Formats: sequence, structure tokens, C-alpha cells
Amino acid sequence: MSNLVVAMTGASGSAYALRLLEVLVASGRTVHLTISPAAVEVLKQELSLTVDLNNFDPQQLLPTEEQIAHDSKLKMLQPSGDVGYAASSIFSESEVMTGKIVYHHYRNFSSGIASGSFLTEGMVICPCSMGTLASVANGQSQNLIHRAADVHLKERRKLVVVPRETPLSVIALDNMKRLAEAGATILPAMPGFYHAPQTIHDLIDFIVARICDQLGVKNELMKRWGSKPQA
Repeated sequence: MSNLVVAMTGASGSAYALRLLEVLVASGRTVHLTISPAAVEVLKQELSLTVDLNNFDPQQLLPTEEQIAHDSKLKMLQPSGDVGYAASSIFSESEVMTGKIVYHHYRNFSSGIASGSFLTEGMVICPCSMGTLASVANGQSQNLIHRAADVHLKERRKLVVVPRETPLSVIALDNMKRLAEAGATILPAMPGFYHAPQTIHDLIDFIVARICDQLGVKNELMKRWGSKPQA
């Protein structure tokens, strides 16, 4: 199973990260996950999820069907027309695989992902706060998230940054430009509407699909422009 790094930081849009985790695990990837304390606060505010960074369990992030059914905040994650939050809503049944999540504490600089000798196929910061954006753009490796991103830049590996902020200051725009020049892909959480979304879940999937495209993860999350309608 190929290694991918996912970092969650304190910007709004935690639903994007949760859906991304589900998709990557269902595609058979090994996801090396690290989470900032600010991301924990956003998860609580936006999705009523409690995450303990010192005693982490993946089930704290991937809600069950029962949790979704009883929490209005989580219902935005429900695939339209489907029952439950099953991985089979992502791929055809024959393509669903089981990967795994490997957790790394954001203060653990002894983690493998802190070194360029640890091979990965890419990293995503989703969602990416402006503080994290600034730290990575200026090479300030103050935590494992910053360091792992710096590693991907120096090793010329794929780094996808998913900022979620509006409006954008000149400082933020300069930092995005700097990261793009260093080799990162700037993929703002700006869902399109040409695929005729019917639910919030459809908008979430649009962004997650574009992230997966950057990582080379095949998916059927959205109707693509120019695709022929099914008979």
C-alpha cells in the first residue's frame, strides 16, 4: 500500500478532510495522519466530533452510520440517495479496498514523515489555515505538519495545500504564490457547480475529487465536465 500524508489544521472545512480520509482508505492507501490542536477545535465546532490528540483512535474521526443519523451536523456527510456512509459510495464494489490510518502526533519530530528518507507519494494539508500556510511558505518547521510539508517540497514530492479563507489578504496571496513557486499545488476549497450538486455532500465530493486527482487516486466522486450522461 502506498504512503500518503494528510494533515488537518485549524481552518474551516473539516468535512473535506474526513471525506478525503474515507476515500483514501477505501482506495487501499496507507494514510499518515497528523492533526493540529486548532483542527481539533474546528472538528468540535463544525461536526460535534471530539478528538484526543494524546489518545487518538481513527474512529474519533470517521463517524458511524448511527452517529450520522442522530447528529444534524454530520448529516452533510451523507451521500445523496444512499443509506449510510459506506465506502462503496466512492468506487464500484469491485474497486473498494481497505487501507489504514497511521497517526502521528503533531509534536513528534521523530516520526518517519519528518524525514525525506521516508518515502511517500504525496502530502495534503486539508483544510489549511493561513497560519500553517505562512509557516510552510517561510520554512518555519514549528511542528510536524510544517516539517512534513517542508520535506515534500525539498524532496520535490507532491504537496497539495487546500486553503479555506475569504477574503484573502495580500500576505496570504503572497504566501500562496511563494508555495506555488516552490512546487506546491494550491487547491482552494472552492467547489464548482457545473456538476449540478444537490446536497452539501456533493460540494464536498467535488473538492475531494480534485485532491484525489492531484494524488493520482482514481475516483467516481463527481460527474466530470464533458462526460457523457449514462443511458
